[in-house]
Amino acid sequence: MEFLIQLIITASRVITILVIVHVVLSYFMSPYHPIRQMIDRLVAPMLDPIRRIMPRMGMLDFSPFILIILIRVVEVILIQLLRSMV
Repeated sequence: MEFLIQLIITASRVITILVIVHVVLSYFMSPYHPIRQMIDRLVAPMLDPIRRIMPRMGMLDFSPFILIILIRVVEVILIQLLRSMV
């Protein structure tokens, strides 16, 4: 059971880091750069549903922030469920 919990924590951290890298690279790197395209392909499917629901606030896009919060919430819920099964 502890292995699954650690796996969830690790996956959550990796996805969060990818989202942060996606945001940073969007300011400094060409959208045609292969590294940015790879990260965009990983992160965009998670951001797109949030962007459809939540309108942009002028030039600001809060969808990465919302995604990071959702990742954390799902992580906590899954860990609590696994711990309650023991």
